[in-house]
Amino acid sequence: MNWDDTTDPAAPERLVGSVADREDQAVEAALRPKDLGEFIGQEKVREQLDLVLRAARARGATADHVLLSGAPGLGKTTLSMIIAAEMGAPIRITSGPAIQHAGDLAAILSSLQEGEVLFLDEIHRMSRPAEEMLYMAMEDFRVDVIVGKGPGATAIPLELPPFTLVGATTRAGLLPPPLRDRFGFTAHMEFYEPAELERVVHRSASLLDVEIDADGAAEIAGRSRGTPRIANRLLRRVRDYAQVKADGRIVREIAAAALAVYEVDARGLDRLDRAVLQALLKLFGGGPVGLSTLAVAVGEERETVEEVAEPFLVREGLLARTPRGRVATPAAWAHLGLTPPGSAAGGTSGGTGQQDLFGA
Repeated sequence: MNWDDTTDPAAPERLVGSVADREDQAVEAALRPKDLGEFIGQEKVREQLDLVLRAARARGATADHVLLSGAPGLGKTTLSMIIAAEMGAPIRITSGPAIQHAGDLAAILSSLQEGEVLFLDEIHRMSRPAEEMLYMAMEDFRVDVIVGKGPGATAIPLELPPFTLVGATTRAGLLPPPLRDRFGFTAHMEFYEPAELERVVHRSASLLDVEIDADGAAEIAGRSRGTPRIANRLLRRVRDYAQVKADGRIVREIAAAALAVYEVDARGLDRLDRAVLQALLKLFGGGPVGLSTLAVAVGEERETVEEVAEPFLVREGLLARTPRGRVATPAAWAHLGLTPPGSAAGGTSGGTGQQDLFGA
């Protein structure tokens, strides 16, 4: 039940995509935990954040600015809402891409109430002028509004009430140091362990009034790619299958059969993931092969293979990115039940070695 609200036009096409579509957002609103005690996983982050918030409440002050980084679907938006709830403050939600001019940010900041939480998703995508205005707002609770143009332009200082900025990013490395340094507390959200995802599935099943046993929850959790959002999406699809094909109760066999229908295998790979691996293994002997060549082989855009399929395959140790191109690992051969050629058994070479000439 820990997710973010980032949307992506391609999200509905992948059941195991970690970006929220409109259906996800509607369900997540009802399933989100309301306080840190309900939040599952991220133990270190929860403990540290609890100390920050308790100390701020004891001082009667606003909480320090908070930066949350990590992959989509791990709970950044949920934590921002919990921060507001724990501080008894309202929350304003916006995103970096929505702030393209300094005036956009000034309008938001000038309307904040004292102690209010401003959640800025994908903060690394904010425009540079707005970013520079944010420096002063975070540090001095003041912004300079420029009136007029050219030599006659005048900067009018505008005092802001104390507020807490919660920034969320999937790419912390893109944040400039001056902005990153102004956050009093930073946390990186890790992928979840299967046992934690089982707890997520059980809690969500209870809220959705779905009967599920421990084996059924474990089956769903094991295919959820370490991401609560995916676990909840798979739970809803398995629920549908159980209601139509069985008595509505989710057990391991029902969960496995349902996810087989949706082409999500035991390791969480879907059709696109397997297509990339099959092309790499069957057509190119395990690689190395260039990204562009591999994309053509699976009938997808280069960006789709690189940004959608590869991150999970690399994290699972099924594929490696090398200077010569993409290379399958021994685990990839084993997962697809294929026997590697002698030169590919070590996961470092295969085929003719010519594929890396094309778009490596």
